[in-house]
Amino acid sequence: MNNNQPESAVAFTPAAETGDVLLQVNHLKKYFPVSGNLPGKKKQYVRAVDDVSLQVRVGRTVGIVGESGCGKTTMGRTILRLHSITGGEVLFDGIDIGKLTPRELRKIRPQMQMIFQDPYSSLSPRMTVGEIIGEAVREHKIVPLTQYKDYIFEVMEKCGLQPQYFERYPHEFSGGQRQRICIARALALKPKLVICDEPVSALDVSIQAQIINLLKSLQERGKIAYIFISHDLSVVEHISDEVGVMYLGSMVEYGKTEDIFDNPLHPYTEALFSAVPVPDPDYKMNRIILEGDIPSPVNPPSGCKFHTRCRKCMKICKSEVPLFRECKPGHWVACHLYDGDEDAEKNEG
Repeated sequence: MNNNQPESAVAFTPAAETGDVLLQVNHLKKYFPVSGNLPGKKKQYVRAVDDVSLQVRVGRTVGIVGESGCGKTTMGRTILRLHSITGGEVLFDGIDIGKLTPRELRKIRPQMQMIFQDPYSSLSPRMTVGEIIGEAVREHKIVPLTQYKDYIFEVMEKCGLQPQYFERYPHEFSGGQRQRICIARALALKPKLVICDEPVSALDVSIQAQIINLLKSLQERGKIAYIFISHDLSVVEHISDEVGVMYLGSMVEYGKTEDIFDNPLHPYTEALFSAVPVPDPDYKMNRIILEGDIPSPVNPPSGCKFHTRCRKCMKICKSEVPLFRECKPGHWVACHLYDGDEDAEKNEG
């Protein structure tokens, strides 16, 4: 497959800290073929995830933000190999996930879990809470059968679920309680990594706070690593140690949470963060309005994908893909504004 992207555009791999990196994602790609291709015509692909690199350390949280359709959820599913990997590699605890056979992958499935976005559609209406939480526990033999029920009660208690809920069905619960059931189902397998796909987006603010605090508490107890996908930047800032910003399938900025929020470098990140409301009636927001529509992931723009909507667009942005550069220690950005002095002349125009 020709991805029409030069090798120089795939230079970013976060520096791993010795001994505590649980997940290393290097230049991950996931392309979906477009249906209805005519014979004799060049085959087209939706570039849902297009060269994404990140790392997650033991007991830490990486937040992923970006507009709807930028590839956040697809990236999470591809990391877990719920989607096949088109290119790049996913190293989990030193194991290359993409090279595992189905049988080998099944053995490590309990260590990598996902909390899905919709707590209503992700729970089977025909199963009780006890069966939902315990199905995979029994299948993967997490505990002996003699300890099975006590173990499920213990997991439920950790997730704030009462013992009497064991025999009840999902339709009897509120959205917040259903999300706790989803969390209990994931954590019952004693995972090392949990991908949280918009876990609080369907909940009201007070319930969101409860779920976030629950996730943080469980993380502290079990040293669980999270990839936290969300549109809510205030939630991401609260829960994340590092943040990645995605646009049209690619990572445009990555760094420590305080660096990203205090000093966003990429014009897209600046625009994204300018929309965050500030709880101060006297504060005047300097909102950056992005013009134009998001380009098609089937036929993305040449050069920088963001140049068609960027207020700081330069001549080079329209023709050359920007490299991921470490502008400050641990703070990476893909933008020609930070190419360095040696590239200043060719950036003009």
